[in-house]
Amino acid sequence: VQLVESGGGVVQPGGSLRLSCAASGFPFSNYPMSWYRQTPGKERELVAEISSTGGVTDYADSVKGRFTISKDNAENTVHLQMNSLQPDDTAVYYCRGIGRWGQGTQVTVSS
Repeated sequence: VQLVESGGGVVQPGGSLRLSCAASGFPFSNYPMSWYRQTPGKERELVAEISSTGGVTDYADSVKGRFTISKDNAENTVHLQMNSLQPDDTAVYYCRGIGRWGQGTQVTVSS
């Protein structure tokens, strides 16, 4: 099983980023996926999750209306579109699926 995140970087407040997680080694279309984030000294927190088919999504209150999770079962990829980014969104973002974690990708929101 492999989960490989990409798309992190540095962005100014109000900007956007799109994270991607490429999955392999398991029947991706059968499993829900999620994105978490973590900052130093804090527990990893759930940001967004999506059902196996992509038809059901849920978000942390702090990102509702700004972030969108999507799942491409043909490409074995899950995305996190992040808009209106704020400094509090700065964190390492992790993809999670089938009980496994990706390596994480850093997102920094700073002017």
